[in-house]
Amino acid sequence: MTLQMDLPTADDYPTRKAAEPALLYRQDPVVWGDAASGPFAPDDVKAYGDRGYTQVRSLVSGEEVEAYRAELKRLSADTDLRADERVIVEPSSDEVRSVFEVHKISPVFADLVNDPRLVDRARQLLGSDVYVHQSRINYKPGFGGGSFYWHSDFETWHAEDGLPRMRTVSFSVALTDNFTHNGALMIMPGSHRTFVSCVGETPDDHYRDSLVSQHVGTPDQDSLSFLANRHGIDVLTGAAGDVTVFDSNCMHGSGGNITPYPRSNVFIVFNSVENTCTKPFSAGRPRPEFLAARDFTPVGR
Repeated sequence: MTLQMDLPTADDYPTRKAAEPALLYRQDPVVWGDAASGPFAPDDVKAYGDRGYTQVRSLVSGEEVEAYRAELKRLSADTDLRADERVIVEPSSDEVRSVFEVHKISPVFADLVNDPRLVDRARQLLGSDVYVHQSRINYKPGFGGGSFYWHSDFETWHAEDGLPRMRTVSFSVALTDNFTHNGALMIMPGSHRTFVSCVGETPDDHYRDSLVSQHVGTPDQDSLSFLANRHGIDVLTGAAGDVTVFDSNCMHGSGGNITPYPRSNVFIVFNSVENTCTKPFSAGRPRPEFLAARDFTPVGR
């Protein structure tokens, strides 16, 4: 019998506990696995370790992209689904912003999270079997797609989900072309080696507000300026079918989209089965499972 302790480990990344923000050194590896143990070439693994991200061009075929777009359109038009808590709408336009736990809602995306093109790369970087911590579709329609402010995913997942270590990787599968002008993802390369501790206690059920507009758990301007001046900002453009793979502690965000050209992606977060969620480190109770899975069954097996 396995005994699982629902208690946090020693906290190397304290956040939302002090009156002042802090910049802390990363205490975890970036690449946990063997650089030669998967589909990524050694140079790609090194680039990921150095910058915190890498991109794989044309990983998904044009035919697959069309199928995913059709599913994206179907989900956004499903009036019954709109009543589901997993669907987030833009406050200004009532357009669908995100659909969470999409691999459980859609058989099409259930296949994608088990796809060896993604899973084998996640295993290579994390050095173990992996499960889906979170999945979602992000819609950013033309003429009104909202922005996502600068943030580290790990800060939220650690504080509110109880994710112990930085052993988590995100895959963003582009379903539309990403230009510099339609709200493309921006990353501060190298920022993944610094943890930004944020201020402000986590309110109860904070996730409800944060999914629309996050305030608690966002980095302060001085820390952002320091990281930007030190590392610069990369704007990640590319074609539909490209995949961006980035570390959970990368400082990233995206601007709004006032162009006619939509930007949409499927976002899948793989976590190591050796890094499962415990009790939240800076919240009264964990977020719902559609945001932070408590089913740690490995995928791709």
